[in-house]
Amino acid sequence: MFTGIIEEIGEITRVQQHGDAARITVRGPIAVEGAKHGDSISVSGVCLTVVALERDEFTADVMQITLDTSTLAGAEIGAHVNLERAAQVGDRLGGHIVQGHVDGTAAVLGTRDGSAWRVVRFALSPELAPLVARKGSIAVDGTSLTVSDVGGTAEDGYWFEVSLIPETLAATTLGQRGVGDRVNIETDILARHVERMLEFRSGADAGGGASAPAALDSTEALA
Repeated sequence: MFTGIIEEIGEITRVQQHGDAARITVRGPIAVEGAKHGDSISVSGVCLTVVALERDEFTADVMQITLDTSTLAGAEIGAHVNLERAAQVGDRLGGHIVQGHVDGTAAVLGTRDGSAWRVVRFALSPELAPLVARKGSIAVDGTSLTVSDVGGTAEDGYWFEVSLIPETLAATTLGQRGVGDRVNIETDILARHVERMLEFRSGADAGGGASAPAALDSTEALA
């Protein structure tokens, strides 16, 4: 479990393809500090399990479902990623409860700058649109943010906006994102469970036929 408060911007240093999976190595001195084999680290919002450590780098395996639902499918050497170590019991919850189970990706539709902040608008898929509410919490590339506005229609496409302060722009990869770039999205856990209960109440397919279920994007989730 994470809080969505990014500790540092890391860099992907190695990508190895293994059939329907991949193994990535990330440089992150802060993330590696005190880490051990089996620990969880959020990589741009995706919860991954440390399988190897070397100096200021860690390596993690990424399975197919994670590649299908996150930006890690296009991971390249030199790419920057947001890093956060798993929260400890007793830590302050500075953001919100973030599981590291990414629901999908979203593209940047546009940005506009204010005097001391930046508003970023993201596309929102029809499956995720009901789970995103104005003033609600959302994790974008693992960063805990408050939804400042939502809108759109089924015909024109749904969207949501977040307002980023200078600290967020500097301390996360969101300051580097431009129109067309894709980010990982994790909706609020409470919204997911409410949607699931409504599926059963409405008599929808209990297997998730009414809408796409939240994917398990953690290499330890099935352990």
